[in-house]
Amino acid sequence: MTAGRELQHIPVMREAVLAGLAVRAEGRYLDGTFGRGGHARAILERLGPEGRLLLMDRDPAAIAHARQAFGDDPRVAIRHANFSEMGEWNEVNTGLDGVLLDLGVSSPQLDDAARGFSFQSDAPLDMRMDPTVDESAAEFLARADEREIADVLFRYGEERMSRRIARAIVARRAESPVRTTRELAELIERTIGRRERNKHPATRTFQALRLQVNDELGSLERALPVATAMLKSGGRLAVISFHSLEDRIVKQFIRGPQPAQARRGLPPPPTAAAPLRAVGRAQMPDADEIARNPRARSAVLRIAERVLSGAGA
Repeated sequence: MTAGRELQHIPVMREAVLAGLAVRAEGRYLDGTFGRGGHARAILERLGPEGRLLLMDRDPAAIAHARQAFGDDPRVAIRHANFSEMGEWNEVNTGLDGVLLDLGVSSPQLDDAARGFSFQSDAPLDMRMDPTVDESAAEFLARADEREIADVLFRYGEERMSRRIARAIVARRAESPVRTTRELAELIERTIGRRERNKHPATRTFQALRLQVNDELGSLERALPVATAMLKSGGRLAVISFHSLEDRIVKQFIRGPQPAQARRGLPPPPTAAAPLRAVGRAQMPDADEIARNPRARSAVLRIAERVLSGAGA
């Protein structure tokens, strides 16, 4: 999502996103991760009076900002929802010329200590992008068994010490549940020590819990086929990922179904045509952008184009 502090509104890889979406003045575009509107504002600047921009975010604070900033623009429609639910919005039924998904946690969410995404400040261990639904990270750690916690830390955080950390969390909650970011970070540091230079030992655990609490990978897997179906022929999909788990899902989806191995003596089985065509290679921010905005350093942008007839084509 938009990186940098809230007042700066620094959208990651802004020009590459605009070029990838090939924004047309009369086009119809959906930004599924509004954040604080850096990309949305750039798209809107390129739309004419007949253009349309649809804005979604699961964070109520982001939606409040969108309504304040763009609610009076007749070209803009706003919806509070997870981007995986875009197919339920009547606004997409006529088809889209472009869809942008800027994944992960936004800088306003990271910078607001009360949201509990970061261990840099002490705060309730929440981590929900939408604080009005589902369970917080603290609630997950209070009810999950040791094996489930370890599986989440290993799968989503690629944490090699996942079992040791899970065991420590369960032992700790027998006396008192982990309720704050600092409690969890200190527990992890005591449990596994500092193993990597310039990287806090709780980093992977916090990432894993955030992905678990918000079902981020599941949302992405559900959203990609829906977004593709909503694109018109020639419409563009732009996805910015911030770690390998997300990027792998996006890359494999764009590649489409791979041919099955033929049995000896039989013709190869038919393979469904991929609905998307990759546009160029994966793009990363250059050194100048990373210097201006260090949070962009892990970003990967992939662009794909709809090659089959789609909704509204």
